[in-house]
Amino acid sequence: MPAVILASEDQKHGDFPAKLTTQVVVCSIIAAFGGLMFGYDIGISGGVTSMDDFLLAFFPKVYVRKHKAKEDNYCKFDDEYLQLFTSSLYLAAIVFSFFASISCKKLGRKRTLQLAAMFFLVGVVLGTCAKNLAMLIFARVFLGAGVGFGNQAVPLFISEIAPPKYRGGLNICFQLLITVGILIANAVNYFTSRVSKWGWRISLGGAAVPALALALGSLLICETPTSLIERGKTEEGLKSLRRVRGTNDVDKEYDTILQAAEMAKQVKHPFRTLMKRHNRPQLVCTILLHIYQQFTGINVIMFYAPVLFQTMGYGSNASLLSAVLTGTVNVICTLVAIFGVDYFGRRALLLEAALQMLVCQLAMGLIFLVHLKSTNTIPEVYSKVVVVLVSVFVGGFAWSWGPIGWLIPSEIFPVETRSAGYFFAVSTNMLVTFIIGQFFLTMLCHMKSGIFFFFSAWMVLMGLSTLFFLPETKGIPIDEMTDRTWKKHWYWKRFFDQKEIQMERRVAAEGVDES
Repeated sequence: MPAVILASEDQKHGDFPAKLTTQVVVCSIIAAFGGLMFGYDIGISGGVTSMDDFLLAFFPKVYVRKHKAKEDNYCKFDDEYLQLFTSSLYLAAIVFSFFASISCKKLGRKRTLQLAAMFFLVGVVLGTCAKNLAMLIFARVFLGAGVGFGNQAVPLFISEIAPPKYRGGLNICFQLLITVGILIANAVNYFTSRVSKWGWRISLGGAAVPALALALGSLLICETPTSLIERGKTEEGLKSLRRVRGTNDVDKEYDTILQAAEMAKQVKHPFRTLMKRHNRPQLVCTILLHIYQQFTGINVIMFYAPVLFQTMGYGSNASLLSAVLTGTVNVICTLVAIFGVDYFGRRALLLEAALQMLVCQLAMGLIFLVHLKSTNTIPEVYSKVVVVLVSVFVGGFAWSWGPIGWLIPSEIFPVETRSAGYFFAVSTNMLVTFIIGQFFLTMLCHMKSGIFFFFSAWMVLMGLSTLFFLPETKGIPIDEMTDRTWKKHWYWKRFFDQKEIQMERRVAAEGVDES
């Protein structure tokens, strides 16, 4: 693929000469189809669980409760097996993301993306043909493997090929396609809900489209220069670097990657190295980012939007249509992030959105507290206000904590611990998503409107953490991140003792077991 130049980047502050080429843009979009798989599944899961035919086939007790006139609004969907259908994918993704981190290091980012597509396709076939709950859950495990491999590889792949100036916007293509996947899934659910008996199978089978797109598209993309050099393919790495940068003047960046790769080879146990004191700032921030990202309550909205709107008294089709509305807002506002993250910076978007989402959660909590009792429906005017609040909430998440939560962990680790560090991002995200997916409906049943105040408290905490402990990473070359951010941060700089770091690397190079 020719490296047609779309934009150029000035060389400043020690940055490397680089141009935004079609090679980088096309590779980023193809890789980001891993996000489309993930997003489609998020949207489909919530939609099919509100379809009567699906509930009759796998969750008849929920179907009966759903149609009881006097059933508690907050408890009608409370079923551990229904929650397991949604959350089992994320439990599987935790396990498989560990193997994906090894695959990224040993086989490369490109091959890991291909494995993600294959796992996902197997899961789609099993889910579409499911005859019983066990087969349905088994399908979710394979889908979880695909999500684990895809979420591990895609952000790393994009961060390693993108020029520093455009890294944020390109990386957010991953989150953009997650939101597109959710929107498409909501639209599909809206139409398939009218197809008697087979509608849910069409919805689940539609997941094959993004998986096939990733599988076929991955044949066209190049491997990242860092991955090639890290695996000893230095000549191929140099050629790849020249292709993605659109210039032959890559010696400085090549030497930096080569030096980082040589240091990485000295690290025989990256997970053990990751636990060292000087890697603690990046690790702590990565884990907290993904805990906070999920405890905004976003996946509650995305998983269960149709269920939530039905709880307020909307009919099945109306609730799915409302979910399409929020999905559209999600896509549009993620576009804001693509153009804004490298202009306003990561911190500014995170802080603004924390305040915006806090206001929305508090307002929704108050409306539910006052107007939604156990067996009534919310007055129409307040139902419309809730739809607006959900849309504003989703918009705030879409240009901040959604994409930036994946972006920052992909750009802050040095190459020797990058795959291992990003494993903690993926696994933390999947673990917290599993917990929320498994227990949200039960929490809604017991806490009722208090669930919104629960998530509000988390947003106060994450806003303060961002303000005081998260450094800005905008525009900084990925292999210079430690020196230019963490070592200069008012709090984290105390974790970097240069003599200690040099001694650890010397010990690792000599093959001495420190334990």
